[in-house]
Amino acid sequence: MASALARTILARRFHVSASRHALSKFAMPAMSPTMTEGGIASWKKKEGESFAAGDVLLEIETDKATIDVEAQDDGILAKIIAQDGTKNIAVGSPIAIVGEEGDDLSGAEQLAAEAASEKPKAEEKAPETPKSQPAPEKKEQKAETSKQETKSELPTGDRIFASPIAKKIALERGIPLAKVKGSGPNGRILREDVEKYQAPAAAASATPSTSPSAALPEYTDIPVTNMRRTIGSRLTQSKQELPHYYLTVDINMDKVLKLREVFNKSLAEKDKSAKLSVNDFVLKAVGCALADVPEANSAWLGEVIRQYKKADISVAVATPTGLITPIIKDVGSKGLASISAEGKALAKKARDGKLQPQEYQGGTFTVSNLGMFGISHFTAIINPPQSCILAVGATQATLVPAPEEERGFKVAQIMKVTLSADHRTVDGAVGARWLQAFKGYLENPLTFML
Repeated sequence: MASALARTILARRFHVSASRHALSKFAMPAMSPTMTEGGIASWKKKEGESFAAGDVLLEIETDKATIDVEAQDDGILAKIIAQDGTKNIAVGSPIAIVGEEGDDLSGAEQLAAEAASEKPKAEEKAPETPKSQPAPEKKEQKAETSKQETKSELPTGDRIFASPIAKKIALERGIPLAKVKGSGPNGRILREDVEKYQAPAAAASATPSTSPSAALPEYTDIPVTNMRRTIGSRLTQSKQELPHYYLTVDINMDKVLKLREVFNKSLAEKDKSAKLSVNDFVLKAVGCALADVPEANSAWLGEVIRQYKKADISVAVATPTGLITPIIKDVGSKGLASISAEGKALAKKARDGKLQPQEYQGGTFTVSNLGMFGISHFTAIINPPQSCILAVGATQATLVPAPEEERGFKVAQIMKVTLSADHRTVDGAVGARWLQAFKGYLENPLTFML
């Protein structure tokens, strides 16, 4: 979907160029409905280089993944405006100048300069910094002199290019934008520039004292990626706005582990790389339990509660840049081998940053498993608008009562899971019924086959 959208946008630009036989601007496309800004991961074509329909022009970094942008028609990349590594580019801002064979490329430089100086629509609507009121005539001469000095800091006629959020932060903190050095395209002032700015007096006071007690510990500032910023804002919103509650249950995994061993021996004879994990059984049990208790497979949409007919399970995957949740569609209708193969393929794409938006947007229920790290128990934050997320811990040998045994107890492999649920859509009794159904499938895994 995202690639098709990018191709449509690019094709539209080229159709304009063909009709006027002139260069045209190529703007940052919206790769998903919620995307407001993105970054340039890398250009795959160089300035002046020709490309054909279907060629990858560049990779765009969104808040969740890196997505290829393909060309629909043949053309020439006349000039690159936003270079590799540029971040926080608003959707709709020009990032390159493109043309067709036969176009005069001599005007690309000037067109790029004009495009870089344009403000995005959102920025044009940003509120201007309120001008100070004229001083009364009876004000003291000292105050009037100070006012004139303040005005002289910004040379008249100089235009300052800054993002809307940079302007807002500067206004709130009283930071003069004229003294902030921009790191964006063509010196544009970004949010990070304003946040890092230090006034001369503040910078002097921040100088480390010679006293050992005043010395700061060593540290490294790590830039916040688009993905990390989105994770932070959405999880904060979820924890603040959703009425979470938590239900925990212990599950005997003895039969699952024995059945898994049998299945893996059988699979190894056909394909040595094929191997079922405990998480594959967990996902299958989730899908079956959602079919039994469909109220848990729902979403809060404000005016309505949407109840889904299929279990599209989001699986939490840790990547170098943050957490992402690729989706295994309609888990209830798939076998364990299919769930395993699809899960491994999606996890690899997630770690490589190659997931397409449709592969991580739109799940109905989330599973987060930290058992492989030896974590016995934890609680997870719901991924809105979903209503539930299941936190899966490690399977551990545990002593349990066994009246049938001579000693009165036995060792069982116990896995602890915790369901986080949204009380607006899933009442406590419903959450308990779902957990009992889930537990029943794992403690009697042959019911998967029925």
